[in-house]
Amino acid sequence: MSGPEEPRVAGPDVDGLELDPETMRELGYRVVDLLVERLERLDDSRVWRGASRAEMESRLREPPPEEPTDFEELIGRLEKDVLPFTGQHDHPRFFGYIPSSPTWPGVLGDFLASGVNIFAGTWLQSAGASTVELVVIDWFRQWLGYGGRASGILLPGGSLANLTALACAKEAKAGGRAATAVVYVTPQSHSSLTRALHVLGFEADQVRSVPVDDRLRMRADALAAAMDADVLAGRRPLFVVANAGATNTGAIDPLGEIAAVCAEQDAWFHVDAAYGGFAILTERGRAWLDGIDEADSVTLDPHKWLYQPYECGCLVVRNGPLLSQAFHILPDYLQDTAVGGVEVNFADRGLQLTRSARALKVWLSLHHFGVRAFRAAIDRALDLALLAEERVRASEELELLSPASLGIVCFRRRPRGGAAGERELEALNSDLARRLAESGEGLVSTTRVDRRFALRMCVLGHRSRAEDIERVLAWLESAPVAR
Repeated sequence: MSGPEEPRVAGPDVDGLELDPETMRELGYRVVDLLVERLERLDDSRVWRGASRAEMESRLREPPPEEPTDFEELIGRLEKDVLPFTGQHDHPRFFGYIPSSPTWPGVLGDFLASGVNIFAGTWLQSAGASTVELVVIDWFRQWLGYGGRASGILLPGGSLANLTALACAKEAKAGGRAATAVVYVTPQSHSSLTRALHVLGFEADQVRSVPVDDRLRMRADALAAAMDADVLAGRRPLFVVANAGATNTGAIDPLGEIAAVCAEQDAWFHVDAAYGGFAILTERGRAWLDGIDEADSVTLDPHKWLYQPYECGCLVVRNGPLLSQAFHILPDYLQDTAVGGVEVNFADRGLQLTRSARALKVWLSLHHFGVRAFRAAIDRALDLALLAEERVRASEELELLSPASLGIVCFRRRPRGGAAGERELEALNSDLARRLAESGEGLVSTTRVDRRFALRMCVLGHRSRAEDIERVLAWLESAPVAR
């Protein structure tokens, strides 16, 4: 009878998932070359290319491979069947939705974070990366004008930041109980708020849509009246969401006025600045965002106007310890990670335990270029949006529907000599947006402004130039349409 089988010792001869250093370098260089070559030809490439589900299935549907595939063959398939079918958010003529134009050091920061595979949920496992995150958040705190007690957390994006802020407020202001609590938004609030309210158990009758003015900004007087009515009805004003760059039009609510109303009712004042928050680095942006330092919490998205790759959102809370009070849980299996004093477990500040080291890319980018370069890039985008507005105003074919606010301009094609009604104009402009995207020349998205169908141009990318604005607007102005 044979004895127990000798244990197998992992090594190069038995570990089928290891590569030798030279092969790793070779594969890494191949990927870097692919990315750099893409950027080199970006200006001359298509802004968008789509495909049907049937076409993509025909290209990619297959059983899982049992045997290895040569890496070069895989790169070839990605270049042919995957990577072309995308909206290139960093293209200089991508003006739809909210673009993302990451810097190369930011891309490398993500590469490093993935390569080292940093677990950034606990101080025990990531003292270095956690400290970098604390430093980055403190930079944001200073830009917002918050005091030293403020802190926060980096998150996948603004959607989770808004949810985290609402959960924190619910715990801090209502002890986790929200049966009589009321949340105040506007018709311009981001859709993530609706999802967050649903996830956290708020009912439809606990949400108030506050009217906006002719510039689509929350009316502070209407907010005060709605709060007074709720108090009289035995309800508690809990959470107010103001926009610092509404996704629809770039509208900025009167932050100081709203802060005063919230203070009177002891309601949590949250500013959704996912889009426009980093405009505060510029002189005019700081003036537009006056009062943001009075907010209890602010959502920011470095993957927008701080030019980082996806995913990188942030929540900053004026009274930082409230985050840990809302989210801290210490199960037995994590007892070794308990911290006290000044160390921080970022898992105690939000929903994620396992989380990547998102701060590395921000830290690398800001150090490599300096804040001045980011300020200049944001200012250029603001100038280009004003140029787009002027170009639309001067056109006999284009009609301005919403002037430049931050980087967003809303307009539509209204052919000369035509008496088209709203339905016809919607069909015409919807078709124009589709045809522009299909042409590969540029991309704008669509929305509604005062119930009118609009073409929406969002200028954000640091590669965009005046000639890119002109090229897209000229196409929309001159493309053949039925009259």
